[in-house]
Amino acid sequence: MNKPIIALATPPLNSALALIRISGEGCFEMADDLFSRPVSGIQSRSMLVGYLKDGEKTIDQVVLLVYPHPASVTGEDVLEICCHGSMLIVGEIVQAFLGKGCRYATRGEFTARAFYNGKMDLIEAEAVNDLINATTAESKNLALLSLSGKTSALIAPLKERIASLLALLEVNIDYPEYTDIEEANSKTIEEKTKGIRSELASLIKQGEEGKIIREGVKIALVGSPNAGKSSILNALLDEEKAIVSPLPGTTRDIVEGSLSLKGVPLTLLDTAGIRESKDQIESLGVERSKKAIEKADLVILVVDASKGMGKEDEEILSFAAKKKTLVCYNKSDLINNKDKGKLLVSAKKGELEPLKEAIFSSLGLAASSFVSPSFSNARELGVLRQIDQRLSEVEKAAQSTLPPDLLSIPLQEAYNLSRKLLGEDPTQDLGEEIFSRFCVGK
Repeated sequence: MNKPIIALATPPLNSALALIRISGEGCFEMADDLFSRPVSGIQSRSMLVGYLKDGEKTIDQVVLLVYPHPASVTGEDVLEICCHGSMLIVGEIVQAFLGKGCRYATRGEFTARAFYNGKMDLIEAEAVNDLINATTAESKNLALLSLSGKTSALIAPLKERIASLLALLEVNIDYPEYTDIEEANSKTIEEKTKGIRSELASLIKQGEEGKIIREGVKIALVGSPNAGKSSILNALLDEEKAIVSPLPGTTRDIVEGSLSLKGVPLTLLDTAGIRESKDQIESLGVERSKKAIEKADLVILVVDASKGMGKEDEEILSFAAKKKTLVCYNKSDLINNKDKGKLLVSAKKGELEPLKEAIFSSLGLAASSFVSPSFSNARELGVLRQIDQRLSEVEKAAQSTLPPDLLSIPLQEAYNLSRKLLGEDPTQDLGEEIFSRFCVGK
């Protein structure tokens, strides 16, 4: 684990500058053999300018950033070499350090070392990747909140309450003869568990909102042929992404486009008009449209406002009954009597603000969702739901007035999961927790 690793930290392209990162025990001594100035005696963060040489051969003039452990990103001795951005130079530098005993770093290994050396928890480690992959300023800000530790701090009160309840159960089981401790009866356990689950439900809701901001939503534009789905797609994207034609059945395959709506990434899927057709290719497009509906987070049924809802539209609504759905009436410029209760737009005239507002409203996001830390990736939300499932078992068992020793098993699992969320060792002796809360053995 401590063997020095090396990797190019910037894209493998010719550019003005490149950055090479090295971490691990002995990397300073390696630099002594290759750099024109001594490195191994440095005790504090430093920046050195000099030449890298491989034997008698000069590789490049570089800036060397020196980070002695433990005050580094990985907790180990770290070097960062800022060199000229020729891939020839990068290759020669990497080969020189490999010749001294370094090895190539694997994917994410620098961040993994930071985690294992206690420089960050698992939530913060995941935030590094979220930050790199952020596509909007809002998703970047949420990742920064996690990287700063503010998201991790959310689990501390929950973990504390679970530990407290578990300690109460354990002390009642192990020391039933003591009368100066709170009794762990069914009513007490049920009330405390409900309170913890209420707090947990809030975290899950925040996480689901954060997941929308971070990952975005997939929207399927569906409807009868010639309702204007492609026109709406083009107008929302502000580009001619899909072919628009007065002939029905023009769209045969899924046309995809992406945009950001108030900081939320949207993926739009323009589908083939859904209808019965003897054309084999069009029928294949219709089947793909149905699959797009199944995969979508939101379905927008586009209806020709001049014709109104037809039988085919009703069938589409029935097919998408289990999905969150908006009914959008396009071509509102062709009608005189406009029903204010309907979502009316005109792709032709670019009048799509009502649709944008309806899409954003359907997401259920508040202003606080964009600035609040949250457990927003699939792993984190999955662990929170597992904790809730275990606590649900505790609550049901308490209602059945089962003995405390049977309740402690799912509660112990819930506690271990709360530690797993942060990447902590789930095996922890609760003796200290118990004795710090109760006057046992006096």
